[in-house]
Amino acid sequence: MKPFLSILLALGSLLTPLQAADKKPLRIYILAGQSNMQGHAKISTFEHIGMDPATAPMLAEMTDKDGKPKVCEHVWISALGCGKDDREEKSGRLTAGFGATAEKIGPEFTFGLYTEKLSGSPILLIKTAWGGKSLNTDFRPPSAGPYVFSERQLAAFQKQGKDVASMKAEKEKATGVYYRLMIEHVKAVLGDLKRVVPDYEAAQGFELSGFAWVQGWNDMVDGDTYPERDKPGGYDAYSTTLAHFIRDVRRDLNAPKLPFAIGVLGVGGPTNLYGPEEQRYKATHQNFRDAMAAPAKLPEFKGNVANVLMETYWDAELSAAKAKDNAVKKEAKTVATETKLNPKQETELYQKLRGTKLSERERRVMDAGISNLEFHYLGSAKILGGVGKGLAEALVELNKP
Repeated sequence: MKPFLSILLALGSLLTPLQAADKKPLRIYILAGQSNMQGHAKISTFEHIGMDPATAPMLAEMTDKDGKPKVCEHVWISALGCGKDDREEKSGRLTAGFGATAEKIGPEFTFGLYTEKLSGSPILLIKTAWGGKSLNTDFRPPSAGPYVFSERQLAAFQKQGKDVASMKAEKEKATGVYYRLMIEHVKAVLGDLKRVVPDYEAAQGFELSGFAWVQGWNDMVDGDTYPERDKPGGYDAYSTTLAHFIRDVRRDLNAPKLPFAIGVLGVGGPTNLYGPEEQRYKATHQNFRDAMAAPAKLPEFKGNVANVLMETYWDAELSAAKAKDNAVKKEAKTVATETKLNPKQETELYQKLRGTKLSERERRVMDAGISNLEFHYLGSAKILGGVGKGLAEALVELNKP
């Protein structure tokens, strides 16, 4: 063997996988949406992930040898929506704490962990997410045109004594604000990558590798914009606008085939498993999910847009325990009202009933796994961690040749 070749082989054997990964182009993913992309799962709910053998391996990816949230060496993030105002940026190496507040995570944490793991490349996440935002107004893309009030809405304004011209002006002013803020931030980060990723070198290059969308609640509950939402096709306008959104993002970022993963709303789990209390919502919820998933079926999006059914990651055990606990609270409230108990006595009664009517396992999973309300996926790191992992897997798959 020639001496020079021997030296090259020896040097190559000293390179770790991560050092080799550093020489690859920086893969950039955009994460956008409303409160569930922000993320309301407290770090304290990590424990619950390890209580299920099926998700314990995910917890091992999320934590270091001391059991603390991992700080990534080769994944960075720039995020809007987890600060004090809409434009405050939080950036750095990816770890827990880039959720809605510093003690929370959203899908971004496991998304970053798994895109790096599956692609072997350095990763940058650009996250723009704000709570309570609609696609029909706040994120409305330019190609969708202006928001048009229906005759029904206009009649309601007049009946309420509102100034129709003023209402139209307010809606026009609000339309597309967060779409533009999202695009503006993405372009600003792309224009100075070294500011967010200090290790980045221009010779390394970068790729826009995907866009993950987690949104929908505000549109789903908007009966004014979607007056026939309980009927098939009642959310067709959402599908049309989401298709415009995908096209416009690709155009505005000059990325005509940018892979998209749509996180299809899944609060409550699969609708076919809804219990008696949820039956009144079943049709509306499923209609909306179908509308969210519809764009991926368009011929132009075949092979470059994928649906990730977030219902897949809903935790049925956690949800059932929560429902049972709610029934216990209701019982305690009824008894307290009938017997005129004071608040302290009512709490004591609730704790006593909880101890007898919920199993030890039910109490454990609730105490460890819930940190928010149902529409925030119970503030469960197990659920949102699964969502992030699912979105990552979908986009890595779309990036395969």
